[in-house]
Amino acid sequence: MTQPPVPPALPTTWLARAKAWARRIQRDVVAVYHAARDPRTPWAARLLALLVAAYALSPIDLIPDFIPVLGYLDDLVLVPLGLLLVIRLLPADVLADARRQAALTLARPRSRAAAVAIVALWLAAVAASLWWWLRP
Repeated sequence: MTQPPVPPALPTTWLARAKAWARRIQRDVVAVYHAARDPRTPWAARLLALLVAAYALSPIDLIPDFIPVLGYLDDLVLVPLGLLLVIRLLPADVLADARRQAALTLARPRSRAAAVAIVALWLAAVAASLWWWLRP
């Protein structure tokens, strides 16, 4: 009689659990970005996915990080809630493919071009908002 396989041990310390959670969030942010670019993704989920990925990957926060407690609260609450909503809206096959692509993306070296593109998008959004608000 053979023994059933032993599941991998879960992290036991709160720090190890927090690091594992942060890695899953990072993977899901990248997966949501890939899912937003997938043609099988419904348009509402695609739009929300782009917004969540842009906010999560952007160096600009709604509440700056130097404000005690509140500065990190948006990163700890808004991003996971946005990810949860997008993941619930995505078809299962799209999410599985996007997570596979995210794992490959995270294994590659980082690119500064993506950071420049995100900053450019935020600047364009701010400029468009100012134009709309200040127009006569």
